[in-house]
Amino acid sequence: MIVKTSEFVFTPPQQLSWASRVLIKPCAHYTAPYPVTTSPEILNTIIEGIRKISDADIIIADGTLDGESIYPMYQALGYNFHHVLMLDIRDSIFLEIENPLTEFFATPTLWVPNVVLRSDFLISVTPFKVCGNSGQFSIANLLDLLPVGKYREGLQHNREELYQLGIEKVLADLYFTLPFDVGIIEADKELFYIDDPTKGKTEECGKILIGEPYKVDREASLLAGTDTEHLSLIDEGRSQLKD
Repeated sequence: MIVKTSEFVFTPPQQLSWASRVLIKPCAHYTAPYPVTTSPEILNTIIEGIRKISDADIIIADGTLDGESIYPMYQALGYNFHHVLMLDIRDSIFLEIENPLTEFFATPTLWVPNVVLRSDFLISVTPFKVCGNSGQFSIANLLDLLPVGKYREGLQHNREELYQLGIEKVLADLYFTLPFDVGIIEADKELFYIDDPTKGKTEECGKILIGEPYKVDREASLLAGTDTEHLSLIDEGRSQLKD
Protein backbone atom coordinates (compact mmCIF):
# COMPACT_ATOMS: atom_id res chain seq x y z
CA MET A 1 0.00 0.00 0.00
CA ILE A 2 1.22 3.49 -0.84
CA VAL A 3 -0.14 6.54 0.99
CA LYS A 4 0.72 10.22 1.13
CA THR A 5 3.10 11.09 3.94
CA SER A 6 0.62 13.58 5.38
CA GLU A 7 -2.07 10.88 5.52
CA PHE A 8 -0.01 8.07 7.04
CA VAL A 9 -1.53 6.45 10.11
CA PHE A 10 -0.20 3.09 11.21
CA THR A 11 -3.10 0.66 11.45
CA PRO A 12 -1.63 -2.62 12.70
CA PRO A 13 -2.88 -5.92 11.29
CA GLN A 14 -5.08 -7.98 13.58
CA GLN A 15 -2.30 -10.46 14.33
CA LEU A 16 -0.33 -7.75 16.13
CA SER A 17 -3.04 -7.54 18.79
CA TRP A 18 -2.08 -11.06 19.88
CA ALA A 19 1.62 -10.20 20.28
CA SER A 20 3.26 -9.81 23.66
CA ARG A 21 6.48 -8.39 22.19
CA VAL A 22 6.85 -6.22 19.08
CA LEU A 23 10.26 -5.45 17.61
CA ILE A 24 10.87 -2.44 15.38
CA LYS A 25 14.08 -2.38 13.33
CA PRO A 26 14.88 1.17 12.14
CA CYS A 27 17.84 2.34 10.06
CA ALA A 28 19.82 4.11 12.77
CA HIS A 29 23.50 3.41 12.18
CA TYR A 30 24.37 6.97 11.12
CA THR A 31 24.11 10.19 13.11
CA ALA A 32 22.74 11.97 10.03
CA PRO A 33 18.97 12.56 10.21
CA TYR A 34 16.30 11.50 7.73
CA PRO A 35 16.50 10.64 4.84
CA VAL A 36 19.78 8.91 5.71
CA THR A 37 18.17 7.33 8.77
CA THR A 38 14.65 6.53 9.94
CA SER A 39 12.96 9.61 11.34
CA PRO A 40 11.75 9.67 14.96
CA GLU A 41 8.44 11.02 13.69
CA ILE A 42 7.51 7.88 11.76
CA LEU A 43 8.64 5.68 14.64
CA ASN A 44 6.40 7.66 16.97
CA THR A 45 3.47 7.23 14.55
CA ILE A 46 4.04 3.47 14.48
CA ILE A 47 4.28 3.27 18.27
CA GLU A 48 1.03 5.24 18.63
CA GLY A 49 -0.68 2.86 16.20
CA ILE A 50 0.49 -0.19 18.15
CA ARG A 51 -0.69 1.29 21.45
CA LYS A 52 -4.22 1.71 20.10
CA ILE A 53 -4.72 -2.06 19.91
CA SER A 54 -2.03 -3.61 22.13
CA ASP A 55 -0.18 -3.32 25.44
CA ALA A 56 2.67 -5.44 24.06
CA ASP A 57 6.26 -4.67 24.97
CA ILE A 58 7.78 -2.56 22.19
CA ILE A 59 11.47 -2.89 21.40
CA ILE A 60 13.52 -0.76 19.02
CA ALA A 61 16.75 -2.50 18.09
CA ASP A 62 19.59 -1.81 15.68
CA GLY A 63 23.34 -2.20 15.39
CA THR A 64 26.23 -0.15 14.04
CA LEU A 65 28.35 -0.98 11.00
CA ASP A 66 31.54 -1.23 13.06
CA GLY A 67 30.19 -2.99 16.13
CA GLU A 68 30.39 0.07 18.36
CA SER A 69 27.55 1.12 20.66
CA ILE A 70 24.30 2.19 18.96
CA TYR A 71 23.12 4.29 21.90
CA PRO A 72 24.95 7.51 20.88
CA MET A 73 23.23 7.14 17.50
CA TYR A 74 19.82 6.85 19.15
CA GLN A 75 20.52 10.00 21.16
CA ALA A 76 21.78 11.96 18.14
CA LEU A 77 18.70 10.99 16.12
CA GLY A 78 16.27 12.03 18.86
CA TYR A 79 14.94 8.55 19.55
CA ASN A 80 13.20 9.16 22.85
CA PHE A 81 9.94 7.25 23.20
CA HIS A 82 7.83 6.57 26.28
CA HIS A 83 7.60 2.96 27.45
CA VAL A 84 9.77 1.68 24.62
CA LEU A 85 12.89 -0.40 25.23
CA MET A 86 15.89 0.69 23.16
CA LEU A 87 18.36 -2.13 22.51
CA ASP A 88 21.74 -2.59 20.87
CA ILE A 89 21.84 -5.73 18.75
CA ARG A 90 25.41 -6.43 19.83
CA ASP A 91 24.13 -7.14 23.36
CA SER A 92 21.98 -10.04 22.13
CA ILE A 93 22.75 -13.71 22.20
CA PHE A 94 23.12 -14.91 18.62
CA LEU A 95 21.81 -18.27 17.45
CA GLU A 96 22.71 -20.03 14.23
CA ILE A 97 19.52 -20.54 12.23
CA GLU A 98 19.19 -22.83 9.23
CA ASN A 99 18.21 -21.37 5.90
CA PRO A 100 14.86 -22.94 4.87
CA LEU A 101 15.97 -22.99 1.22
CA THR A 102 17.41 -26.35 0.21
CA GLU A 103 19.25 -24.58 -2.63
CA PHE A 104 20.44 -21.50 -0.76
CA PHE A 105 22.00 -18.53 -2.53
CA ALA A 106 24.97 -17.71 -0.26
CA THR A 107 24.90 -19.50 3.08
CA PRO A 108 23.09 -22.48 4.66
CA THR A 109 22.84 -20.72 8.04
CA LEU A 110 22.75 -17.21 9.48
CA TRP A 111 23.46 -15.93 12.98
CA VAL A 112 20.31 -14.26 14.30
CA PRO A 113 19.83 -12.25 17.54
CA ASN A 114 17.60 -13.94 20.11
CA VAL A 115 15.68 -10.69 20.70
CA VAL A 116 14.32 -11.06 17.18
CA LEU A 117 13.49 -14.72 17.58
CA ARG A 118 11.69 -14.05 20.86
CA SER A 119 9.52 -11.26 19.42
CA ASP A 120 6.02 -12.03 18.17
CA PHE A 121 5.73 -9.30 15.53
CA LEU A 122 8.56 -7.79 13.48
CA ILE A 123 8.57 -4.44 11.68
CA SER A 124 11.34 -3.06 9.45
CA VAL A 125 11.24 0.73 9.01
CA THR A 126 13.67 2.38 6.63
CA PRO A 127 14.14 5.47 4.47
CA PHE A 128 13.81 5.20 0.70
CA LYS A 129 17.44 4.70 -0.34
CA VAL A 130 18.98 3.50 -3.59
CA CYS A 131 22.67 2.58 -3.69
CA GLY A 132 23.81 2.49 -7.30
CA ASN A 133 21.14 0.35 -8.94
CA SER A 134 20.10 -1.57 -5.83
CA GLY A 135 17.22 -0.57 -3.59
CA GLN A 136 18.19 -0.46 0.08
CA PHE A 137 14.70 -0.93 1.44
CA SER A 138 13.03 -2.95 4.20
CA ILE A 139 14.83 -6.24 3.47
CA ALA A 140 18.29 -4.69 3.11
CA ASN A 141 17.60 -2.91 6.41
CA LEU A 142 17.75 -6.31 8.15
CA LEU A 143 21.46 -6.72 7.39
CA ASP A 144 22.35 -4.71 10.51
CA LEU A 145 20.80 -7.45 12.66
CA LEU A 146 23.66 -9.80 11.78
CA PRO A 147 26.57 -9.78 14.25
CA VAL A 148 29.68 -7.94 13.13
CA GLY A 149 32.06 -10.29 14.95
CA LYS A 150 30.76 -13.46 13.27
CA TYR A 151 31.51 -12.13 9.80
CA ARG A 152 34.81 -10.33 10.24
CA GLU A 153 37.67 -11.88 8.28
CA GLY A 154 39.35 -8.87 6.74
CA LEU A 155 40.00 -5.29 7.76
CA GLN A 156 38.41 -3.56 4.78
CA HIS A 157 34.84 -4.21 5.82
CA ASN A 158 33.38 -5.35 9.12
CA ARG A 159 31.25 -7.96 7.36
CA GLU A 160 33.84 -8.88 4.75
CA GLU A 161 32.81 -12.53 4.63
CA LEU A 162 29.23 -11.65 3.74
CA TYR A 163 30.36 -9.36 0.93
CA GLN A 164 32.64 -12.04 -0.42
CA LEU A 165 29.65 -14.39 -0.58
CA GLY A 166 27.75 -11.76 -2.56
CA ILE A 167 25.68 -9.33 -0.52
CA GLU A 168 22.65 -9.54 -2.82
CA LYS A 169 22.61 -13.31 -2.35
CA VAL A 170 22.97 -12.90 1.41
CA LEU A 171 20.00 -10.53 1.47
CA ALA A 172 17.88 -13.07 -0.38
CA ASP A 173 18.83 -15.76 2.15
CA LEU A 174 18.15 -13.33 4.97
CA TYR A 175 14.62 -12.72 3.72
CA PHE A 176 13.76 -16.41 4.04
CA THR A 177 15.73 -17.09 7.23
CA LEU A 178 14.54 -14.04 9.17
CA PRO A 179 11.01 -13.27 7.94
CA PHE A 180 9.61 -9.92 9.07
CA ASP A 181 5.87 -9.28 9.19
CA VAL A 182 5.77 -5.70 7.90
CA GLY A 183 8.07 -3.45 5.90
CA ILE A 184 7.61 0.33 6.00
CA ILE A 185 9.52 2.59 3.64
CA GLU A 186 9.63 6.27 4.49
CA ALA A 187 9.60 7.80 1.01
CA ASP A 188 8.78 11.40 1.76
CA LYS A 189 12.17 11.87 0.09
CA GLU A 190 14.07 9.50 -2.17
CA LEU A 191 17.81 9.26 -1.52
CA PHE A 192 20.21 8.15 -4.26
CA TYR A 193 23.90 7.53 -3.55
CA ILE A 194 26.94 5.52 -4.65
CA ASP A 195 29.00 4.74 -1.55
CA ASP A 196 28.09 7.15 1.23
CA PRO A 197 24.39 7.92 1.90
CA THR A 198 25.36 11.10 3.74
CA LYS A 199 26.65 12.43 0.38
CA GLY A 200 23.70 11.33 -1.72
CA LYS A 201 21.13 13.34 -3.67
CA THR A 202 17.47 13.57 -2.71
CA GLU A 203 14.23 13.92 -4.64
CA GLU A 204 10.82 14.79 -3.25
CA CYS A 205 8.32 11.92 -3.26
CA GLY A 206 5.83 12.49 -0.43
CA LYS A 207 4.86 8.84 0.08
CA ILE A 208 4.93 6.06 2.65
CA LEU A 209 4.97 2.44 1.48
CA ILE A 210 3.75 -0.29 3.83
CA GLY A 211 3.14 -4.01 3.44
CA GLU A 212 4.82 -7.41 3.39
CA PRO A 213 8.57 -6.68 3.02
CA TYR A 214 9.10 -8.33 -0.38
CA LYS A 215 5.98 -6.74 -1.86
CA VAL A 216 6.72 -3.28 -0.49
CA ASP A 217 10.34 -3.44 -1.65
CA ARG A 218 9.21 -4.49 -5.12
CA GLU A 219 6.87 -1.48 -5.26
CA ALA A 220 9.71 0.78 -4.12
CA SER A 221 12.05 -0.60 -6.78
CA LEU A 222 9.46 0.07 -9.47
CA LEU A 223 8.99 3.57 -8.10
CA ALA A 224 12.75 4.17 -8.26
CA GLY A 225 13.20 2.49 -11.63
CA THR A 226 15.92 0.19 -10.29
CA ASP A 227 16.78 -3.47 -10.72
CA THR A 228 17.23 -4.73 -7.15
CA GLU A 229 19.02 -8.04 -7.58
CA HIS A 230 18.10 -9.62 -4.26
CA LEU A 231 14.39 -9.21 -5.09
CA SER A 232 14.87 -11.22 -8.28
CA LEU A 233 16.68 -13.89 -6.27
CA ILE A 234 13.81 -13.94 -3.79
CA ASP A 235 11.49 -14.63 -6.73
CA GLU A 236 13.58 -17.72 -7.46
CA GLY A 237 13.56 -18.79 -3.83
CA ARG A 238 9.79 -18.45 -3.53
CA SER A 239 9.39 -20.73 -6.55
CA GLN A 240 11.70 -23.23 -4.88
CA LEU A 241 9.57 -23.31 -1.73
CA LYS A 242 6.42 -23.86 -3.79
CA ASP A 243 8.04 -26.87 -5.41
